[in-house]
Amino acid sequence: MEILYSDNSIVVCVKPAGVSSQDDGKPSCMVRQLMESQHTSSIFPVHRLDRDVSGVMVYGKNSAAAASLSRQIQNGTFKKEYIAVVKGIPSPLEGELRDLLFHDSSRNKSFVVKRPRKGVRDASLAYNTLGTIPWEAGSLSLIHVLLHTGRTHQIRVQFASRKMPILGDRKYGGGDMCPIALMSEIITFSHPETGEILFFHAPKPDFFPWNKF
Repeated sequence: MEILYSDNSIVVCVKPAGVSSQDDGKPSCMVRQLMESQHTSSIFPVHRLDRDVSGVMVYGKNSAAAASLSRQIQNGTFKKEYIAVVKGIPSPLEGELRDLLFHDSSRNKSFVVKRPRKGVRDASLAYNTLGTIPWEAGSLSLIHVLLHTGRTHQIRVQFASRKMPILGDRKYGGGDMCPIALMSEIITFSHPETGEILFFHAPKPDFFPWNKF
């Protein structure tokens, strides 16, 4: 875990892959690690990352800061940007994806569905293709994603449903040749106390498949 910024209200860090972003009661989870490193008994999650996904996150150090960040997420002023390596080449190379998603909690898996019903939620994102390379019998693409909504496994299922699974995403057809090639790259939000616009960036890893682009 790398700490990018810390003050009395918030702590910004880079979550490693394989670590829970929520408090699961284990010493290895981000909340418990941050409690220890920040010498506090109060760490408040305001957004989440899948356990296998790495990247930049912010946590509140008090309930007021957490509430402010949560409001920003709800009203869309908290920006979350990701990068991913997908199988195939998006067409068009940039655009928006809009779907209806249903999350099956018993299987911990999300599905694109055609009609609204109980438990179905709108999901949308914007993407841009940053580069492509030939790979095996096809291609790999490095894409930048700006989330408009934050549904469970949203990026993973929206691209997989279009025959472009994220490389290494076993759950959605991306194979197992590497860890899942998805990370939270950038977050932008207003400081809960000062209102200052803050921008934090996690660099792209220097190993396969990221270093191919």
